[in-house]
Parts: sequence; C-alpha cells; structure tokens
Amino acid sequence: MSVASPARGTAVPAAALPLSGLLALSTAAFTAVMTELLPAGLLPRMASALGVPEGRVGFLVTGYALASFLAAVPVTTALRGLPRRQVLIGTLVGFGCCNAVTAASSSYALTFVARLAAGVMGGTLWAMLVGYAARMVPAERRGRAIAIVLAGITLALSLGVPAGTALADAVGWRAAFAVLAVLALLLVLWVRWRVPAFPGETAGARLPLRQVTALPGIATVLSVTLLLLLGHQVMYTYVAPFADHAGFGRTGVVLLVFGIATVTGIWITGVLVDAHLRRTLLAALALIACALLALGLYAAAPAVLLASVALWGAAFGGAPTLIQTALVDASGPARADVATSLQTTVYNAGIAAGSLTGGLVLESSGAGALPWTSLPLIAGALTVVAVGRRRAFPARRPCDSHAQAVSSGPGGGEADTHAGSRAGGGVGDRGESGVA
Repeated sequence: MSVASPARGTAVPAAALPLSGLLALSTAAFTAVMTELLPAGLLPRMASALGVPEGRVGFLVTGYALASFLAAVPVTTALRGLPRRQVLIGTLVGFGCCNAVTAASSSYALTFVARLAAGVMGGTLWAMLVGYAARMVPAERRGRAIAIVLAGITLALSLGVPAGTALADAVGWRAAFAVLAVLALLLVLWVRWRVPAFPGETAGARLPLRQVTALPGIATVLSVTLLLLLGHQVMYTYVAPFADHAGFGRTGVVLLVFGIATVTGIWITGVLVDAHLRRTLLAALALIACALLALGLYAAAPAVLLASVALWGAAFGGAPTLIQTALVDASGPARADVATSLQTTVYNAGIAAGSLTGGLVLESSGAGALPWTSLPLIAGALTVVAVGRRRAFPARRPCDSHAQAVSSGPGGGEADTHAGSRAGGGVGDRGESGVA
C-alpha cells in the first residue's frame, strides 16, 4: 500500500494503515462536530453574555447547519482544482478563526456571522474528509480508513460535547470556544506533518457536477442515505417524548445506551466493511428495522426498550461508514469530494425532513406512532440496497483498478496511476495521477 504524497514519492508497507494521518482527519471531524453543536449546551450562558433570548442563541446552531447545507456543493465544486491539503489546512484555519471570534465577541450579529462562516468551513470539510481518507489507502482498506475518520463524529457526540459543556461550567463558555480555536490551529500542524499532499483535479479531468451525479450507483447510494436519515431522525429527534410515552422517563439513560452502542457498531463495521460491505449494510438496516418493530410493539417493557435502542444504536453507528464507502466505490477516489458534497447535502436534508416529519407525527398521532413512521423508510432503504447489487452495492467491491475507469464519460479514462508505488507493485488507484 502506498500512502505517498505525489510530491514526495514515499511509500508505506502494505500491511500498515497511515494511522497518524487518519487520526488527524478524525480529529478534524471531531472539531467540526464540536464547533457545530457546542452552543446547544451553552444556551443560557451565551444568551446572557450576548444580550439575546435563548432561542436566538439556538439560531447559531441553525445558521451553521444552513450554511453547511448550502455551501457543500458549490464551494467543493469551486475548489476542485486546488491542492487537497491546502484546502484542508485552509478549512481548519477557518475553523480556528471563527471559533476565536465567537470566543471574543460580545455582539450577537458578529457571532452569527462567525457561525455562518464556520458552517461554510463545515460543508467544505465534510465534502473532502472521506475522499481524502480513501486516497490514503488502497481500495481493500478503504472502508476501515473511512471508519477511523468518521469515529471522530461519535467521539464528539458521546464525549466531546458533554466535556465542552463541563469546561464551560468550570471556566466559562468563551474558554470552551477558545480551546476549539487552539485545537483547530494545532491540527493544522498535525495535518502538515502527517497527512499526504494530493493535487487537485486538472481542468481536463473534471467531470461536471451533473455527470458525477449520473455516474452508475451514485443516485442509488444517495437515495439510501436519504431514506436512512429520514427514518432515523423521525425517531431520534423525539426519543425523549417516546421514552415518556413508553413509561421510561430517563431519557439520559436511553441516550447513553444508544451512544455506547454506536461506538460498538463503528468498531464492528471497521472490521467487516472492506470484506463484506454489502452484507454488513443489509444486516445493519435489517437490525434497525427489527429494533423499530420491537419499539413499536413492546416499548412499554424497559428491558425491551433498552435492548432495542442498543440494537438500533449499534446498527446505525456503522451505517454512515458503509454508505460513504459505497459512495466512494461508485465515484472513485478521484470524484469523491464532489460525490461526498452531494451526500452532505442529502444527509442534512434527511435530518431536517426527518425531524419535521417526526414533529408532525408527534403532534397529530402521538409518540407511539413514531416507530411505525420510521419503519417503512428503513425498509425502503433496505430494499434499495437489496436490489442495487450491480453498481451501488455489489457483492464484490471494486479493486484499485476502479471499475468505472473507462466508463465514466468525459475525463473518466485518465491514467490509473497511483501517486506512489505500492510495495510489491500492484494496480494503481483511479485518478491518482493528478486528480483529486
């Protein structure tokens, strides 16, 4: 396996993963999630300091998410030709500056602008992290590399946000954002030291956005993403009222069980994804469906409630890794940034639509109807994966000589030479000769 920077031409033994570089990308994911969600735990403190109601502080999270949603595709498309590591470093510097402004600002308007800018950084970062990880390893290790990077999300949700809130309790909310600013800037040094440099796409090799969308398998993977997030968010957003409906009022316990199970699911997925992506994704979606069925029928029994939530958490924890790996397989690492920017947009749309749908169901039919609303959506995702075995979710994943190298339309037939030589030779990864 080679994880060489094209500029340096170095190589890493085939048995090794570039763990330090992947952990740097995982830390970038951690930083982005912390930046996005930390205000949610600091509403009273920030509202008092900025002189606004708590609801307007909540808009700092909404504004970030909206900017991320709107920026992912256009910004990624505009930056396709730039060297990848420079874009990554610029994004991290942006995070550092935005968090520093938030830490120092006493103006709500200035803070809101800083949050919008941070959202643009977030949309750009999410569009490139998975593709970057995919380029650092051969195809047969791609899933595990993506799992390591996405573990930063789970770590931020399960430990980072509570720790940030505790830090704010101890030394003030401004210190919490200052720590995030310093972390982002220190991460720049880590990325410069351990993450390889890859070139941007050459002008002749760039597929237009619509042609990337039309690549075989892309639309199928995006549809599974949308169905999964819709079904998940209908339940997860309203887990507190559902727990109350079931007679189990300890929402914190339910969320803790879900979080621990999610970590377990990510670990299991990292072991299985490269050899058994299709089967693992089918199993994960089937387990989510079973958990929802149990919640719909037997949630009044505390043991069943907690066991079902654990099953749901473990299955959902690995699903993003599986779907994003399938997306990179379908697009090839050369197109991964653009394809992932599309998925980022679909992902956020699924979160928003799922939360809205769940809220409407809760108001009209009550919490007991939530599992029955989620279940058909997850079943739909399972069906799409089951029938999408030719392009999107094949039984055998493509090797490094990407299956679409000669069929992706204009720009799709570029030389498939890897940036560096693999130990013992081997077939190059599509597009590594000069496109991102």
